[in-house]
Amino acid sequence: MYLSAEFGKKITMRTYQTHEIKNIALLGNDGSGKTTLTESLLYEAGIIKRRGRITQHNTVSDYFPVEQEYGYSVFSTVFHVEWNGKKLNIIDCPGSDDFVGSALTALNVTDTCILLLKGANGVEVGTQNHFRYAEKLAKPVIFLVNQLDDENLDYDHLVAQLREIYGNKVVPVQYPVKTGPDFNCLIDVLLMKKYSWGPEGGAPTIEEIPEEEKEKAMEMHKALVEAAAENDETLMEKFFESENLTEDEMREGIRKGLASRGMFPVFCVCAVKDMGVRRLMEFLGNVVPFVDEMPKVHNTRGEEVNPTSDGPTSLYFFKTAVEPHIGEVQYFKVMSGKVKEGDDLQNADRGSRERIGSLFCCAGATRIKVEELVAGDIGCTVKLKDVKTGNTLNDKNSDNKFNFIKFPNAKYSRAIRAVNEGETEKMMNALQKMREEDPTWQVEQSKELRQIIVHGQGEFHLRTLKWRMENNEKIQIVFDEPKIPYRETITKAARADYRHKKQSGGAGQFGEVHLIVEPYYEGMPAPEVYKFGGQEFRINAKSTEEVDLEWGGKLVFINSVVGGAIDARFMPAILKGVMQRMEQGPLTGSYARDVRVIVYDGKMHPVDSNELSFMLAGRNAFSQAFREAGPKILEPIYDVEVFVPSDKMGDVMSDLQGRRAMITGMQSENGYEKLICKAPLSEMSSYSTALSSLTGGRASFITKFASYELVPGDVQQKLIASYQSNDED
Repeated sequence: MYLSAEFGKKITMRTYQTHEIKNIALLGNDGSGKTTLTESLLYEAGIIKRRGRITQHNTVSDYFPVEQEYGYSVFSTVFHVEWNGKKLNIIDCPGSDDFVGSALTALNVTDTCILLLKGANGVEVGTQNHFRYAEKLAKPVIFLVNQLDDENLDYDHLVAQLREIYGNKVVPVQYPVKTGPDFNCLIDVLLMKKYSWGPEGGAPTIEEIPEEEKEKAMEMHKALVEAAAENDETLMEKFFESENLTEDEMREGIRKGLASRGMFPVFCVCAVKDMGVRRLMEFLGNVVPFVDEMPKVHNTRGEEVNPTSDGPTSLYFFKTAVEPHIGEVQYFKVMSGKVKEGDDLQNADRGSRERIGSLFCCAGATRIKVEELVAGDIGCTVKLKDVKTGNTLNDKNSDNKFNFIKFPNAKYSRAIRAVNEGETEKMMNALQKMREEDPTWQVEQSKELRQIIVHGQGEFHLRTLKWRMENNEKIQIVFDEPKIPYRETITKAARADYRHKKQSGGAGQFGEVHLIVEPYYEGMPAPEVYKFGGQEFRINAKSTEEVDLEWGGKLVFINSVVGGAIDARFMPAILKGVMQRMEQGPLTGSYARDVRVIVYDGKMHPVDSNELSFMLAGRNAFSQAFREAGPKILEPIYDVEVFVPSDKMGDVMSDLQGRRAMITGMQSENGYEKLICKAPLSEMSSYSTALSSLTGGRASFITKFASYELVPGDVQQKLIASYQSNDED
């Protein structure tokens, strides 16, 4: 039954079986026309009665207010079409790499990828990124050239570009007779027919190929036949014998080629005019692999899970949407078995039980009620009590759990605060809700930096968060530059002693600690002899304690006190005092790391000594020694990979070197250059914006924490001066 977002009118819909279901991700660069194509697909399938337009804010995709405000897709849209007795579940994904989480999620729960290209622009950075994601997940790819009515489109050049980048696996199935404003027909070299349309598009006129196109069409047909035959030994033998295949044999060869990524077919559409869309759906219905023809997914134990309707029930929840008047809408894929209304299932991740209420198939904000969904199908439900994105629900016969979606590291971070401090808790709740919708958000309450940090994929990613927070949640927020989590360490050995003595009428306080500090590294030998100021200090370690620090690195604490100068029961207090100073280094107040502390002497009083006295003595002795031990500031260094067009390499390299980056390698990868470098985090906080500006949005990058390294001397002096200035303020 069809249900609107308000759950109104009803229309019956049958249950599709696993061998009738195909799951497809619709990807492409911003501006390639995915939302417009979605409208034409739904219109051709009869799901909607008229095609919406982005400018009129009435499309099935992009129905959230923030999407209509910016004119960009922010969320993926799950929809389906029924075509010739088959069900095609399609997930329309945002084109911007800022919303890469949606693309990765869609690729993981679907079996085939349509990669849409804006014809005049050719292969763009979004095309490259999405192809790379599909390649990593071994998903079949269909290239779909859109906007054939653009006067700047050169189709033959575009196909040549695709082949140059992705090799001879790129095989056109169609080509336009002419492109530009007068586009209205194409040649299909699989069916060897001419398709033409009137001004309104829709149903084509199908005719024989005109004489002037026959030679070109036959040449491309032979290339397609050969590509199809290469994926099946029987078909290859027949091809060698007759140099031809039947239409059904070609479909079978293309299906196998798709499934093995042995070929990447190229199709054509003009989505805004609804030309070529019906033929595309025929191909999707007839040729694209079904769910049960694709490699099996593995659960967290590494076991294959077969998408069979007679198996135990397992549902994987891959997406959460929060909608006005409805609340959380939870989208899932049936990994095994079948699910019906009223089923009681166990949450494998949270231990809670859930009863499934209504079940729906999806068409954007319109939902279509069904009684049952079987293995391989995609649907949604509402009003679940305790299900989060990434959870698995099982029946009593199953104990599956899935975590196959791996999201990229954040690339853009900002400190966030509510203008009205009293709304901080409300803001945190809203951030958590947004993270349910988009797992690529990371929210960190940093004790070290005393900031709430939001990590995302880019400036636009955070701009949409701000818009939603202020317009949907009515919370005014401010973004600040995040502080950098520097670390402090030492570069040489030093010695200090400190006596804490206090008398206040009653019992006094007394503790004296003598200690040595030195840089620590893994595998360093046990301490023996030190010389300071001409005096020799021999060490005889009685006990050693290694502390793995929460912020990275180690503190090694050695008790070398002889003759009972300090009772062993005071050693934990001395260690506590040392740890307090490790949490606030003397140079910039940052965490200290990789230090070995040797307590070798001291004094105590039979009455006035206590834990507090030795904690204070230990803290101050450590602080004095640390300052004398060549203290240095460490900064976080990240591994950075930048994917950049060749013509922008010089600009990007120059910019990176200005950010103190060290270029460590360069590689060519599918038509783009990959720069590999190491760069300090302090220089990368706005890199996504700068890179986009430098390359016109044609480049992308990924980052991963690498290590902490010493900052240059001039940078250290600036950091110390800034800290002292702020401290005085």
